Amino acid sequence: MKTHTNLSDMAIPGWDAKYDEILREFEYNKEKDFESAKILNSVLTESNTENKISNLIRGKTIFVIGSGPSLSTSISKLKLFEKSIKIAADSSVKYLIENGIRPNIIVTDLDGDLDALSKLAKTKSIFVVHAHGDNIKKITISKIFTNCIGTTQGKEFKKIKNYGGFTDGDRGIFLASYFGAKRIILFGMDFGKRIGRISNTKTIEREVKKRKLKKAESLLEWLSTTTKTELITTSRAIPGFRKITYKELDELDI
Repeated sequence: MKTHTNLSDMAIPGWDAKYDEILREFEYNKEKDFESAKILNSVLTESNTENKISNLIRGKTIFVIGSGPSLSTSISKLKLFEKSIKIAADSSVKYLIENGIRPNIIVTDLDGDLDALSKLAKTKSIFVVHAHGDNIKKITISKIFTNCIGTTQGKEFKKIKNYGGFTDGDRGIFLASYFGAKRIILFGMDFGKRIGRISNTKTIEREVKKRKLKKAESLLEWLSTTTKTELITTSRAIPGFRKITYKELDELDI
């Protein structure tokens, strides 16, 4: 995938078709997605956050962290890479903070622990807040974040960007690829039938969560066919990603 400096309405080639698939499969409302994005655009201030993201990511090894079952086993390893750039899905943020890890970038649709997000609101951590039809009532929370950029699944406009991806986890991977990461390594990104306890998913939401994870995995498989970024996972195997052990991780030049 080529990185972009001049962003079009649909910056990721082929994403419009993927978005249409998501709308059909999950019966989402395109107009509500846009309504949420308009509200997010209205509360964001003009900033150089996109340049900050680019400077953090371009040409580097990036860790992307989810809240899958394997996160608890990988936390001790993550602590050893204190200086590595870390992108976290918001459901993992509380657990990371509790273990002394502050993500550089947090990808969120504001569904996670808002108290945990608030603790990082005024820090250097960058928030990539995603607007969709189900978070319209929460989206104004974004104004508390010092470093914040807004995203949508639909067309870009004004301050709202589209880097691709569906769930917080895979959006973090799309983000790192978009901004030209040399290598992406996944932790706690299991995309399986088990829902990690760290994700704090309600029982009533688990089946929908599994469907979302399955869709996210298929999008990552698609990404692997277009990106120039090396894709690696320490978690459950994903088509198009190289599966490695923690011992093999130590042998990489990071």
